[in-house]
Amino acid sequence: MPIVPLLLVVESQVRSMSPLLCGLAAVHVLCLAAASLARLGEGTRHERIAQAGCLAALGVMGCVCGMSLRCGPGFAAFSGVTLAVMTIVAVADFGASPKAADGEG
Repeated sequence: MPIVPLLLVVESQVRSMSPLLCGLAAVHVLCLAAASLARLGEGTRHERIAQAGCLAALGVMGCVCGMSLRCGPGFAAFSGVTLAVMTIVAVADFGASPKAADGEG
């Protein structure tokens, strides 16, 4: 398949997207980035700012989840999954040593 018709199909799909959907997707991406930055900022001098940003993003995503219930189950599920992933990224300790898991220190 030539690439030009494929680009035309993608362009027509982008033009038909609602600005509300684009804004909602941007909020989801920014909130996931804030949760990731909170994890990456752990132990640095920017840790407090990153954690405050993550907390604010969790609040924003909670509000988006509540408001997206009016838009239908697809939007609500997408927002709920984003909130759950943000919570796991912010809380889970992916680099835990075996000693910390055993409670030895």
